[in-house]
Amino acid sequence: QVQLVESGGGLVQAGGSLRLSCAASGRTFSSANMGWFRQAPGKEREFVAAISRSGGSTYYADSAKGRFTISRDSAKNTVYLQMNSLKPEDTAVYYCVADPDNTGWSYWGQGTQVTVSS
Repeated sequence: QVQLVESGGGLVQAGGSLRLSCAASGRTFSSANMGWFRQAPGKEREFVAAISRSGGSTYYADSAKGRFTISRDSAKNTVYLQMNSLKPEDTAVYYCVADPDNTGWSYWGQGTQVTVSS
């Protein structure tokens, strides 16, 4: 089992920044690919970013490229999502996800709300 707890969401003005954190516990954090998804009101959940077990590879949705950065700290069992130049369309609940077995995003956090005002 992997438990994921997100934090760092909040209200920010357009153009501002936020850093989301996801603390992982349970199974070995270092063995899991990690990622972030988001879901805006009335929309489907969508992929935002992912990072490999080693941290050597990162992947981003087109909407996140150039503005968001995913990283991980194995010593702290934590993955981060640094979000810069935020836009109102980034408003959503952001979910941390884990894939420890290469079978997909098996584990999800409870989500943290990000609201960007115009």
